[in-house]
Amino acid sequence: METTLTQVKGFLAKELFTLFDIQVTVGDLIAVPLIYIVGIWLFKKLAHMATYRLRASGASADTVHLFKRLFYIVASAILIITTLDVMNVPLTAFAFLSGAVAIGVGFGAQNIINNFISGWILMWERPIRIGDFLEVDGSRGTVETINTRSTRIRRIDGVHMLIPNSKLLENTVVNWTLIDLLTRTSVRVGVAYGSDCNKVAALIEQATVSQEDILSDPKPVVIFDDFGDNALMFETFFWVNATKERDLRVIRSQVRFAIDALFNEHDIVIAFPQRDVHLDGTLQLVKPSSNS
Repeated sequence: METTLTQVKGFLAKELFTLFDIQVTVGDLIAVPLIYIVGIWLFKKLAHMATYRLRASGASADTVHLFKRLFYIVASAILIITTLDVMNVPLTAFAFLSGAVAIGVGFGAQNIINNFISGWILMWERPIRIGDFLEVDGSRGTVETINTRSTRIRRIDGVHMLIPNSKLLENTVVNWTLIDLLTRTSVRVGVAYGSDCNKVAALIEQATVSQEDILSDPKPVVIFDDFGDNALMFETFFWVNATKERDLRVIRSQVRFAIDALFNEHDIVIAFPQRDVHLDGTLQLVKPSSNS
């Protein structure tokens, strides 16, 4: 038994090659993959347990996401340092390499580093969070994930957008749900001239407050907006809890259906473009010529 153990130790200690004055043995080549396999498996289990406890305690998706990022960075550093220690490689051996990498990064990867730092700023300051409804360059969508280089947004039409993190910090971004889910929207309608304006305003208000999705506080407001070319213009403003654009569209549609039903019930005419034609002078009958 001792002989076999001695043979195994001798085999593991057998030198294969030398790299930068560092002897690499068979044991090193076997130990390094084992360390990575066991380490990755262990760290994934720990990350899963920690994130499960965070979610159970009511932590937000952004907090869980930031914790996982930090955890995996620390875990990667531990694995690298452990591997170098097993192979008896001093960290000073990488001083020259790290300097060369730093120079290369400074000249050739400025945008990548910019987006990387911007991603960490977004995760720390949290001006944009997972689940927020954003408007960027005229496109609206929900934030699905914030990565180290880019942020993934799912637009209201189902298309995914990958936006560089630096763009979210350097440009104007409308966050509809940064503080709360309150959103104000409105519906415009025009009625024919001669309609009872007070009655029209009361019917519009009735149609608005009858919707369950519309908040009673702040109270909806009906405005007599303008004397239009073809109609008396009214607009109702109301507040809703909405996280997605399609929610607002559905609520506005429900208000329009209710307004149309009430107007039909009370004989209120929704205006449409009209033109009056006035003819001046007398009409003359032109007789056909005898040659035709």
